[in-house]
Amino acid sequence: MIVAQAVGKVLAGLGVKTAFGVVGSGNFHVTNALVEHGVRFVAARHEGGAATMADAYARMSGEVGVLSVHQGPGLTNAMTGITEAAKSRTPLLVLAAEALEPRSNFHIDQSALAEAVGAVAVRVQSPATAVADTVGAFRLAVDDRRTVLLNLPLGVQGRPVEDGFEVARSSVTSRESAAQPSSDAAAELAKVLAGARRPVFVAGRGARHARAALEALAGRTGALLATSAVARGLFHGLPWSLDVSGGFASPLAAELIREADVIVGWGCALNMWTMRHGALIGPSTTVVQVDLDADALGAHRPIHLGVVGDTASTARAVTHLLGDHGRGNWRTPELAERIAREIAWRDVPYDDESAGGRIDPRTLSIALDDLLPAERIVSVDSGNFMGYPSMFLSVPDENGFCFTQGFQSIGLGLATAIGAALARPDRLPVAALGDGGALMGIAELETVVRLGLPMVIVVYDDEAYGAEVHHFGPDGYALDQVTFPPADIAAIGRGFGCAAVTVCDRADLGAVSTWLKGPRDRPLLIHAKVTAGHGSWWLEEAFRGH
Repeated sequence: MIVAQAVGKVLAGLGVKTAFGVVGSGNFHVTNALVEHGVRFVAARHEGGAATMADAYARMSGEVGVLSVHQGPGLTNAMTGITEAAKSRTPLLVLAAEALEPRSNFHIDQSALAEAVGAVAVRVQSPATAVADTVGAFRLAVDDRRTVLLNLPLGVQGRPVEDGFEVARSSVTSRESAAQPSSDAAAELAKVLAGARRPVFVAGRGARHARAALEALAGRTGALLATSAVARGLFHGLPWSLDVSGGFASPLAAELIREADVIVGWGCALNMWTMRHGALIGPSTTVVQVDLDADALGAHRPIHLGVVGDTASTARAVTHLLGDHGRGNWRTPELAERIAREIAWRDVPYDDESAGGRIDPRTLSIALDDLLPAERIVSVDSGNFMGYPSMFLSVPDENGFCFTQGFQSIGLGLATAIGAALARPDRLPVAALGDGGALMGIAELETVVRLGLPMVIVVYDDEAYGAEVHHFGPDGYALDQVTFPPADIAAIGRGFGCAAVTVCDRADLGAVSTWLKGPRDRPLLIHAKVTAGHGSWWLEEAFRGH
């Protein structure tokens, strides 16, 4: 057995079930070894797509994502997806062949490249250390929730290793569940909540496993519950859920969060997006942050109390300390009725601007929300359009929404939807894309068709990079470089093997109903020609950060 084969065997033994990538000569043997030992390999059409698929798969499955790429350009092609994963602390292991000879046309400093975007770089040093190096890289991804580049030097990959080694199967459960807060910090948080009358909990990525514990503590303290965008759906169905905090917050959600006397961020950065540059924090509000990472506490805004610990463990400890104390006074029947009536964006009145062969994106999204089955997994690309599917399409829980927006790159949405769909095959996958992002990632339509995914792909087409149009247009700048002639995106979809429909008004959505009735043997691409008279409501908030 050679080193490349040993790496594949080790990872399969550690519990890796699925890997993504594009195969070249440098990663040929390690990829085949993964497959030989039972790992499903998903071949993408571009390494960038493969990286994002692996990222989304990890987020939605709870497993480590694995990406396999060629040396040099294979890795550079994947870097945007790797950057997104690294910024989002996705446990992702990147297997990259490496050319160490400086005269090789494939040679670059791969470790420096990875470290520049926030990933961790390690290397298989020799046949003698190959197993330990691989296990160490895997554990680093799991235990520290990091994106890890495992360099596989070409000069080492083909050398023999002693066969017959055994790898203890390792759980992919991270250290989160064991990280207890200090007793003093838990007591201080209990004291803050005991005195709160209008507490709000905002749960982020680091609390996606903590619903039960947070729900119990919220019940004890009378807290209202919100999430950051990436944790959307965590409190779905609860009468005191405000849905998303931040730029996507509905008017009522924003109003109630501003009225809080205590805001606790649970595994949530409380950054400019989630707190609207601080506008959702009242002048006398006490701000608390709970996070595994001590460096995250207060990183984006001043806090009154920081607690280092796992969110679920901390919530349980504080609940125990509170006893019968700490019942806020704003969980009233009147507020519950108002939340039920007003919290959803679809219940906020608006003037339907559909006209002239274009459909209002709000009208489109509400209609799709009614048509599509509730058991769905929604993946959203970046761009001016993104708030409409993010807030008008409901999701069943935190595993029904995949939001790869840590780097805010457009073009990741379709690949995100593929990774999410493979992680949750029990749900209807829905990809929501702008025309710019759809065309940027269009190669992966072939992957959707080849894999037989019954995906609904919605393209919100305003024939522009809408964010730039609405940011610079009002100041009179020329927009020739960010607007485009019409493209028949439905025809492109059919060319890849999709069923497709162009939607200009609600009546055109009848084709969606027909497709949903079955057999759903081809993905459905909905080319929606949307109105573009003004920017989306969240855009003003976003551009305040630029």
